[in-house]
Amino acid sequence: MSETWHTSTDVLVIGGGPAASWAAIHAREAGAEVILVDKGYCGTSGATAPSGTGVWYVAPEATARASAKASREALGGHLADHYWMDRVLDQTYTNMHRLAVEGRYPFPVDPATGEQLRTGVQGPEYMRRMRAWLQRIGVRIHDHSPALELLVDDTGAVRGAAGHQRQLDRDYRITAGAVVLASGGCAFLSGALGTNVDTGDGALMAAEVGARFSGMEFSNAYAIVPKGSTITKTAYYGYATFFGEDGRVLEDAGSTRGRSVIARTLSREKVFAQLDRADATVQAQMRLGQPNFFLQFDRRGIDPFTQRFEIDLLAEGTVRGTGGIDVVDDDCATTIPGLFAAGDAATRERICGGFTGGGSHNAAWAMSSGSWAGAGAARYARTARTGGEVEGAGRVGLRPIGSGTLAAAEVVAAAQAELIPFEKNYLRHGDRLRPALARLDELWNAAADGLAGTTGDDRIRARQAAAITAVGRLMYRSTLSRTETRGMSKRADHPAIDPAQHYHVVSGGLDTPWTGTADARNSGLAVAS
Repeated sequence: MSETWHTSTDVLVIGGGPAASWAAIHAREAGAEVILVDKGYCGTSGATAPSGTGVWYVAPEATARASAKASREALGGHLADHYWMDRVLDQTYTNMHRLAVEGRYPFPVDPATGEQLRTGVQGPEYMRRMRAWLQRIGVRIHDHSPALELLVDDTGAVRGAAGHQRQLDRDYRITAGAVVLASGGCAFLSGALGTNVDTGDGALMAAEVGARFSGMEFSNAYAIVPKGSTITKTAYYGYATFFGEDGRVLEDAGSTRGRSVIARTLSREKVFAQLDRADATVQAQMRLGQPNFFLQFDRRGIDPFTQRFEIDLLAEGTVRGTGGIDVVDDDCATTIPGLFAAGDAATRERICGGFTGGGSHNAAWAMSSGSWAGAGAARYARTARTGGEVEGAGRVGLRPIGSGTLAAAEVVAAAQAELIPFEKNYLRHGDRLRPALARLDELWNAAADGLAGTTGDDRIRARQAAAITAVGRLMYRSTLSRTETRGMSKRADHPAIDPAQHYHVVSGGLDTPWTGTADARNSGLAVAS
């Protein structure tokens, strides 16, 4: 392995998807020198790059905006904040225009009006254009360079990150005036398309420096997929009828409401779907909007509109859930000085409450929170302390307190056994959650003692294993503290919504995790418990 590479910058962006790209653009436009480090290849890795996605794009017209805000409010348990929803709608409208003009994105044109249709993007083209934009404005991109830990000064402020450049086989250490964590969520290495880089690394690094999290109970998203597939496009199953193994129609099964019916049935028997409610016009639109969704059927000789096919559920965790690092001001600053969060790494409760899905609000949040975090980080960096000693905050997977002989693959498998089965994480009940959390706690202690790696790739895998475990522990603690059913966190032992629990559940900590509550509408932190 080569000698460690040292450099410095004003703003360091960790990630390579939409949130990271927009953060880098806005930080650069605010006058900052910007380095972006991506675990994969910026422009092709992550959940957005291989997919088509809708965008929560609504013209600035009062009735349309009011309808857009009301559309998911009840589904989210009335935890969303209209102030933040308004901000996201405004910023998304602006950014989509910029994407067309400065990003040179070729939006389709409505033949009837001649106006561009800006309600969605094709992920491969979107991210290709974003990378080119970053390069034009002078952002320094380092691909295949995962960050492994944050750097902090003697005041506890975040001052950069250290990681490993895989292709050069060398470590790096980048000091910065501010850091934006836009590293994506955590899908537990479930196999969902594009989520192999989404292992909760940013959450682990944030927790290590003491950052607060919010809404981690809303992190149990599962996507419908054809059996054996990785391609998640749950919105298309809004046109599906679902069947049991004996051919009977599964009443009340659905993609938005009724996914729990599918999960319960899958625990007993195979489940099949058919997209038989899409007419010819919709079928053509679906094929145009998401061609890779249909490749899996075409290769198998299946017409999903006229034939039934077996389905499964894939865990998407915080990638499609709403929980994440808490943000405390309009710049998406965290509770730790010098650290900002955006996209799936940050809580999305501000605009979704306790429920979201693929694309739409997620895509809008990524570009909006990224924009604010990047600009805010640049402003912070201008007045941040410079010089002085910094040290790495990472521990589990990097600096074991014991033997260092525990394998990352062993930790991942053990964590997945508690986090992926939908009878534990989706069909939630305290009697199943408590023992699952106890096993994750035991796993964390074992990892703290013995998880490490000697090579760069070994350390990357060790940190991924630690991150998945850490995210799971925050998820289940937050879930057990919310003794009701709200948003996507449905408790079989507490099936009703409790008006007295109309608040946010906040959490944090690693060796000594904690949970508390914060008033709804982002109005302050209550006493931790």
